[in-house]
Amino acid sequence: MKFTLAILLLYALSVPNAFAQAMKSGFIKTSDGVRIHYVEAGKGRAIVFIPGWMMPAWIWQKQIDELSKKYQVIAVDPRSQGDSDKPNYGHLPETRARDYKELVDQLGLKQPVLVGWSMGCGELLSYVEQFGEGGISGLVLVDGMLPAKQNPAVLSVLADWTDQLQQDRQKEADVFVRAMFTKPEPENYIQRLKQATLEVPTDTAVALIYNMMSVTDFSNALTKIDRPMLFAYEPALQPSADFLEAKLGDKVRFERFDEDGHALFVDDPVKFNRMIDDFVQSLPKR
Repeated sequence: MKFTLAILLLYALSVPNAFAQAMKSGFIKTSDGVRIHYVEAGKGRAIVFIPGWMMPAWIWQKQIDELSKKYQVIAVDPRSQGDSDKPNYGHLPETRARDYKELVDQLGLKQPVLVGWSMGCGELLSYVEQFGEGGISGLVLVDGMLPAKQNPAVLSVLADWTDQLQQDRQKEADVFVRAMFTKPEPENYIQRLKQATLEVPTDTAVALIYNMMSVTDFSNALTKIDRPMLFAYEPALQPSADFLEAKLGDKVRFERFDEDGHALFVDDPVKFNRMIDDFVQSLPKR
């Protein structure tokens, strides 16, 4: 018996995901004919992870591996990202939010927790604006830019960035991916992530970032927020935290990641996963 336990322990240490839940892959089809890809693992209360601009579902792998031990975890490839279809239409935040609602409905998820990163933050606020919070348990917004008003300086930077993106896509992809982390990541991981961004058509990438930055009025969505909300952010996004606190008061909780970059859930997955677990455990039982 002791020998068998020792073998199992050595196996678990050598293969970190040895006891992780089996992950499966699937698609839904939206009402406008787009196939949306997702990966899923685990059982229990559902948590749906939405990645940011050009990012694939598998960037949440460290969350899938750990949190699927207790929850049903779904990570989504938004339209035109990852393994989802790449149409030349439907890249407004409200359209992508509708995609997520259709995914929730088609998978039969009961009161899921929705987690959106970066661009996904505004898309989830659009979700609330369109569909309310009756079908969800709570929201987690991760390092999203939520300005109180339009900033001309930001729009100027955006214009320069989209110009450079169209002039030298490879260079901008490399700069963009490396800038998301403060902790070192293996070069093969960086290259794999870079390749995933390059699979998003350039015109679509430009349209997505323009549409995201053009939306600055979240008042309709914020007036509908009644379920618990958590905002996790790096220091550079303190203005977004201040904005949410001013608008929502004690309806929103905050977790600041002082030593981490934009992809803070990759930089510090232990802290991030514990934060998500604590938040979900604090929600009313279904």
